[in-house]
Amino acid sequence: MKTTRQIALATFGVVALAFMFGCSSDTSKQDVYYMIAANVQLPYWQTAANGFKKAAAQYKVTANVVGPSSYDPVGELDALQKAIIAKPAGILISVADASVLEREINRAVQNGIPVITMDSDAAITRRLFFIGTNNADAGRLGGSRLIEKLSKGNVAIFTIPGQPNLEDRLRGLKEVLNTQPGLKITDIVDIKGDAATAFDKAQQLVAETGGRKIDAFVCLEAVSGKPVADAIKRANAHDREVIAWDADPATLDAIKDRTIDATIAQKPYTMGYFGLRMLWNVVHNPPEQLSKDFRGDFYSPFPVFVDTGTTLVDGSNVDLYLSATAAAGNQGNK
Repeated sequence: MKTTRQIALATFGVVALAFMFGCSSDTSKQDVYYMIAANVQLPYWQTAANGFKKAAAQYKVTANVVGPSSYDPVGELDALQKAIIAKPAGILISVADASVLEREINRAVQNGIPVITMDSDAAITRRLFFIGTNNADAGRLGGSRLIEKLSKGNVAIFTIPGQPNLEDRLRGLKEVLNTQPGLKITDIVDIKGDAATAFDKAQQLVAETGGRKIDAFVCLEAVSGKPVADAIKRANAHDREVIAWDADPATLDAIKDRTIDATIAQKPYTMGYFGLRMLWNVVHNPPEQLSKDFRGDFYSPFPVFVDTGTTLVDGSNVDLYLSATAAAGNQGNK
């Protein structure tokens, strides 16, 4: 009930922002906005790009979606540097590694380009604010689901250490699992953003027996859900619990066939869509000082964080998500 209420409040906040940032007829076709994704090949980021482009079409501005084709913080840095050279109206970026991207995010803002972070934040920078999931709460949601299914056993976590949003998810997950003494995190796997690495490690772990047997797998990002499910299927180890992340079609199919118990679905389309709308609003209603640290400003015109919400998807509601995914695909093909 608490989670439902939080989602409802988050939804209300987003709707309120929609009215605040309503379309205006005073648009410029010369405005160019960049969305820089952590991995443009993932369905998750393609969905976010669709939202970004939808808002751009409504405002009659140009949307450029760029970024590396695999998890590559240095590649994302290169995309950001090229975007700054292009002098766009605004930049929406997901931060794969804050230590790599911090300097250039600050440089963009100092050069008069508003930057909003999405999906993964870099609060230490001069970005204006963050739009995305409350990742610590989402980690708690995953942990709560796991302790509903298991009271004891070994847990393996698949993640990318150092990525800000994943660190927050891990922190929230640990908070919940610490309330269940019988559950022990025995392995934290760095998949390096690579599905093959996730599959190989899952195969190794699923073969463990005795006191080393892995009873549950928790995937804190979208890449590893399907590979872990595939490894479990190949080993016919259907006594293992799997909690995945995001609503990629392959993940939803694995819930349908009961290899994955549940996934934490975010709203990448909403992040992209509202990200552009918010950037447009900043560009057309600029603050007096763009590079100001608004976090401590009592009269700040910007929020610190816009929560786009999460939903737990399992066997009870997976068909709704599969239908929505199919409908979105059909709309995109028209």
